[in-house]
Amino acid sequence: MMEIIKAIILGLVEGLTEFLPVSSTGHMIMAANLMDFTGERVKTFEVVIQLGSILAVVVVFWRRLLSLVGLAKAPQPTRGGGRLNLIHIFLAMLPAVVLGLLARDWIKENLFGDNMQTVIIALIVGGIFMIVAEKFSPKTTVTESLDQMTYKQAFGVGLFQCLALWPGFSRSGATIAGGLFIGLSHRVAAEFTFIVAVPMMIAASGLDLYKSWDILSASDIPMFIAGFITAFLVAMVAIVTFLKLISKVKLTPFAVYRFVAAILFWVFFL
Repeated sequence: MMEIIKAIILGLVEGLTEFLPVSSTGHMIMAANLMDFTGERVKTFEVVIQLGSILAVVVVFWRRLLSLVGLAKAPQPTRGGGRLNLIHIFLAMLPAVVLGLLARDWIKENLFGDNMQTVIIALIVGGIFMIVAEKFSPKTTVTESLDQMTYKQAFGVGLFQCLALWPGFSRSGATIAGGLFIGLSHRVAAEFTFIVAVPMMIAASGLDLYKSWDILSASDIPMFIAGFITAFLVAMVAIVTFLKLISKVKLTPFAVYRFVAAILFWVFFL
C-alpha cells in the first residue's frame, strides 16, 4: 500500500511538471529520493507515468493530431493558406533525435545518473535563458497561429529542443523560450511544444520501456496503474491551465520558481 501512495505522489509530480517550464526531471529525482523510492524498477515506473502525461496531450490536442495524418478535419486555414503539417513536426524532431543518437553515451555518462549538481546548474541556466527570451525576443511580427508557422521556425524550435537533452533544463522551457526568439507567440510556442512532445516522448519512453521489460513483474501492475492514471489526470489539468496562463504571466515567474527550486535541491542534495 505504501508503494501505491508513493506512486500516486510521483504521478502527481510528473503530471504537474512535465509540460511546465520547471524541469520534471529535477522534481522527480527530488521527490523519489525524499521518499526513498529509487532503483531500476522505479526508473522504469517513471518512464511509464511519462506516457500517462503524453496521453493527456493526445486528449487535449486530439483533433489537431488526427488532422496531421488526415484522420480529422483540420482547423480552418489562415489567410496565407498555410497549415501545420507533418513536415513541421519532422523538422522540429530532427535536431534532438540526431544529437541524442550521436551523443547518447556521453549524455548518459555525464549528465544523467544521481549527479544532482548538473540538474541544479541546468535549472539556473534554463531560468536565465527564459528571462533573456522574455526581454530580448521580437515584439513585432509575431506568429499568432500554429498554421502560420514556417518550416524554418519549426526547425528553429527543434534546435532549441536540443537543450532539453541536459536534464533539468526542461523541454518546454527550452522550446517555448526558443520559440519566442524566432517570432512565435507564447501560446503558439507552448502548443507546438506539446504537440512535438507526443512523438518525441513516445519514442524515447517506448525504447526505455522495451529495454527495461525484463525487470518488471505482475506485482508491479497496481503501482504502475496508480502512477499512470494520476499523471494523466494531473497533466490534463496542468496543460489546460498553463495554456490559459502563459499569454498573461509569461515565463519570468516560472524562471524565478526554477531559481528557488535550485536552492532547495542544493540544500537537500548537496
